[in-house]
Formats: sequence, structure tokens, C-alpha cells
Amino acid sequence: RRQGKRMRCLLLSWLALEAAALVCTPQTLLSRENAAVVRPCRVVEGRVATAAIRLAASPASTAVVQALALNSFLASAGALAGQRVLTRSGLLHSWALGVILWTALGARGWSTCVLYLIGGSAVTKLQRAKKEALGIAEGRGGARGPENVWGSAATAALCAIASLFVPSLTAVLCIGYAASLATKLADTCASEVGKAYGKTTYLITTLRPVPPGTEGAVSIEGTAAGIAGSVVLAGYAIAIGLIPVSALLPCVVAAFIANNVESVIGASAQGNIWWLTNEVVNFVNTLVGALVAMLMTMWIL
Repeated sequence: RRQGKRMRCLLLSWLALEAAALVCTPQTLLSRENAAVVRPCRVVEGRVATAAIRLAASPASTAVVQALALNSFLASAGALAGQRVLTRSGLLHSWALGVILWTALGARGWSTCVLYLIGGSAVTKLQRAKKEALGIAEGRGGARGPENVWGSAATAALCAIASLFVPSLTAVLCIGYAASLATKLADTCASEVGKAYGKTTYLITTLRPVPPGTEGAVSIEGTAAGIAGSVVLAGYAIAIGLIPVSALLPCVVAAFIANNVESVIGASAQGNIWWLTNEVVNFVNTLVGALVAMLMTMWIL
């Protein structure tokens, strides 16, 4: 059964990649002398990786084709390996997100989001047994579903898409993009480290001690971890050339402001308004982070 499932995943991945090749390859490449390049393969095993490499390296390749090739290959590999970072539907939505980000911002933008996913997943596992015993651990063992994918990265996706339609603002939008992800990584680090190692947690609106995991609760340990997370994410974006060095301060300050805004919303409104779910609050959080960073970039610095 497992072998059959593996073959189905490989076949679907290969067919998707070959379809992309047929759509994006000029007619001249589909002539008889080049037919061997696109004809069906007799052996499925190994052809997914070959198709991905062929698409990415082709002279006719575009950012869209590269995005389809890379993300299809990685999604297939993750499914076959039984990855647990994402749920099945979460993996599909992450594939769509990855295609958007690579198409709009290339490898630099895409890898910045991957760094958030890896970092956020890692800190979620800190002291998992302790958090599960207290009933404050992330559900599904920390695996991200579609709601987590878009709650965390919808703002980043909007910034990336906007850069395609308003090229003159690409530099500013890239800062907003990086700031949104820095904000979310800071939020995840603050929450998970606070729940795992926070000695005392306080409700941000009253500063009264509350149990770890309470909506709107903050701690010194969590706040420090959040700042460190935003520095790491923004620092990576700077190191790969996505944003300039001068954007470090706006990204870190924006993340700090946005996370405190989120804590206030969590303490005062979340739970009282039916549609104000954790995912909606996450979107608001990242949106505030992106806007503050872009405003600081344009009007202050």
C-alpha cells in the first residue's frame, strides 16, 4: 500500500511538472527532434527530480516555471518522507504560497519565508511535554494547517504580489515583506519561549500575573526571545540582499510594536468577538508589522 501511494505521488508530481513544461515551452522545442525531452517516461522513479531540474534550467524557463518546478518537487518529497511540519492540506497551501513567493521575489523572498517556517516550527517544539501537560501546547503536535499558513504569511504574500504590479515600490514592499515575517517569527518565539521558560507572565493590559498561555500574556523571557527572532529574520533578509542594512531597525521596531498590539487585542477583544480567531489576529499582527516598517522606511529614516 505504501509503495502504491508513493508511486501515485510521484506520478502526480511528474505529470504536473510535465504539464508546466508543455504550457511554458516554445513550440520550437516541441518539434520531432526534441520530442524525447517531453515524451512520457517509462520509468516514473527519479523522473520528478529530473523534470524539476529540466524546467528550472531550460532557456525558456520563467520565474513561474521555476516556482512550479521547485515547489512541486519539494512538496512531493515532503509527502513521500512523511513530514510532520505541515498537515496534508497545509502542505498543499504551502505549495501555493511558495509558488507565489518565488514568482514574485525569487529565491531570496522564498527562502526568507522558509526560514520563518523552520524557525517557527523549531521553537514550537521547545518543552513540548511541559506545555502539553499544562494544556497550552499547539494542536496537532505543532503541525501547520492552511489557516496557519495564511494567518502567518498572507501579508507577506500580498507584499510580494504588490511588487509585481507596482515595481517602483518593490524596495519598500520587500521591507514590508521581511517585516511581516520578522513579526510572525518574533510572535512565535515570544509565545513559545514564554510558555516554556517564562518565570512570570503578565496580562499586558493590567500587568497582573496570569497563567502561561493566557491570551494577551507577556513575559520578560518571551519578549527577549521575540526581539531575537525578529533580528534573526531581518538579519537573514539583509544578508541575502532582499532588504538593505538600514531596514534592520524598522523591521525589529515594527515587530515589537505589532506584537504588543496583538497582545492588547488578545487580552481585550479576542474571545469576545466570534470572528476574531487566532488566525485573524495573526494576520492583523503581521499587517501592522509590515505597515509600521514601511512607514518608518518612507517617512522617518
